[in-house]
Amino acid sequence: MPKATVGLLHPGEMGVTVGAAAKSAGGRVVWASEDRSASSRSRASAHELEDLESIDRLVAAADFVISVCPPHSALEVARSVAMRRFPGVYIDANAVSPATARTIAGMIENAGGTFVDGGIIGPPAAKSDTTRLYLSGREAARVAELFHGSVLEPVQMNAPIGAASALKMAYSSWTKGSAALLIALRAFAISEGIDADLLAEWRRSIPDLPARSERTLNLNARNAWRFVGEMDEIADTFKAAGFPAGFPLAAKEIYQRLGHYKHASSPPSFAEVANDIRASETVDPRGEPTGRE
Repeated sequence: MPKATVGLLHPGEMGVTVGAAAKSAGGRVVWASEDRSASSRSRASAHELEDLESIDRLVAAADFVISVCPPHSALEVARSVAMRRFPGVYIDANAVSPATARTIAGMIENAGGTFVDGGIIGPPAAKSDTTRLYLSGREAARVAELFHGSVLEPVQMNAPIGAASALKMAYSSWTKGSAALLIALRAFAISEGIDADLLAEWRRSIPDLPARSERTLNLNARNAWRFVGEMDEIADTFKAAGFPAGFPLAAKEIYQRLGHYKHASSPPSFAEVANDIRASETVDPRGEPTGRE
């Protein structure tokens, strides 16, 4: 049986490892360098992904197309594939709400393709037992086979479209929501002059929290811009289910105020972050300032 051709949109830090996993499992993995950044080109080259240069050529060649992009771009990316009448299987593996996943499914299927809902949990898939790709929809088993034996573990949910996205939303509500809260409360403690007292109490009552708070800031500050759209998707998920959406919207505001660290060469200190969060400057989902509220 000829190996499947997998089109990857786009090779970011997570996406390139998804493509590399499919390649290691025996697939032909292609991408399109047209209008992509130098860093995307470098990542794709390092993982020896095949460059077809244009989206037109990628869609024409691929049996499967996988979208791994910031959630605020998921609809636009799907639309660019649907308008080319892609007849294969489209996997949206982005952090989007079940409603957004179903909207994308409608685009793809109305254009003649098949849709599989995906949700990635874990870091970029560099080693086994760290990262899972949850899949729902009628062709989930076919997609799971693309990654069989790779470092990316596919998990077939045997559930309809929307289930994988719902799981991702629930999981991220905790991981990214709790991270935003931890960053905000450390910043608040600094602004009130009681940070040393808080850390001393944590060392007595919650011993792992001082170090955890530092790790949380180091891991998330420069990626905060990525999480703004994800918090919107989580808020939409909560609202659609009849739950209060204030938790993710507050986390969104924290991440907006940290968005300018996108291009920082090193993580900021909590003292710097305290000033940022107290200020009223916001950023758009790409990490660019939009002005004072």
